[in-house]
Amino acid sequence: MTARFFPLALLAAAALVSCRGHSLRTSVSWVAPSNEAVEDADLSEEAAPALLVDAAGGLWKRAYPSSDVPGDGAGSPGEPVEPRGGSVAQLSSRLFSYRLEKGERSGPPPHQETARTARYIAHNSDWGHLATISTQGKIKGLPFGNIFSVSDGPLDNSTGVIYFYVTPMDYTVIDLKSDPHASLTFSEAEGQFCRQRVYDPEDPRCARLTLTGKMVEVASQELEFAKQAMFSRHPVMAKWPVGHKWFFMKMELMQVWLQDWIGGVSLIPLEDYFKATLL
Repeated sequence: MTARFFPLALLAAAALVSCRGHSLRTSVSWVAPSNEAVEDADLSEEAAPALLVDAAGGLWKRAYPSSDVPGDGAGSPGEPVEPRGGSVAQLSSRLFSYRLEKGERSGPPPHQETARTARYIAHNSDWGHLATISTQGKIKGLPFGNIFSVSDGPLDNSTGVIYFYVTPMDYTVIDLKSDPHASLTFSEAEGQFCRQRVYDPEDPRCARLTLTGKMVEVASQELEFAKQAMFSRHPVMAKWPVGHKWFFMKMELMQVWLQDWIGGVSLIPLEDYFKATLL
């Protein structure tokens, strides 16, 4: 019997060796085989990586060399990791793991501090989704969304005011000439926080922020700061072709909408939003 099963053991050992040094990266999802699995699943920060193993015992097929993942490869898959709460969890799979980054990092404020969380997201987002009322033929009067690079100031100077660098050739800018009101949405999924915790972008714990207001052209006395804000965060913009007649805009806020935890959303008073600090 021992000789009969020896080749299988050899194959299993080879599979284990070939998988060392690999890890999953970027956003991760998993398939729930039934509604019961969804209801009973432990979605805690410690247990979530174990859900990468499906009900049939199979593992997600794709993996990437640890050398391709910044900060990875320092430890073997399956080693204990320390989430933000400080508790140690042993990942269930030694073949594939979503290893949480070790060491202290400046992260988001506690979710109860909604104004600070909103400012944190606004400052740490390099781009967002801007929705306008379209003037385009077939969708005139309907919502139209577009991606824009943004900045609320240089990295060391958060203002909470969102600046844009746009061209009049853009459909969104054409829309704004007809109706200057817009909504700008950010997701914490842009950074590493949600990825490290295997939070889906729609998970309420992966915060999303929507700023609604009126888009206006930046006044001459504010132009220098707007330029510093945008070009310090997006230096390539300074070399964009002048023929496109780029100019600076900002959003004059009317509403700050935030969801950063399970159980509801927050409408943050503008005064609280602008008074909040990131420290």
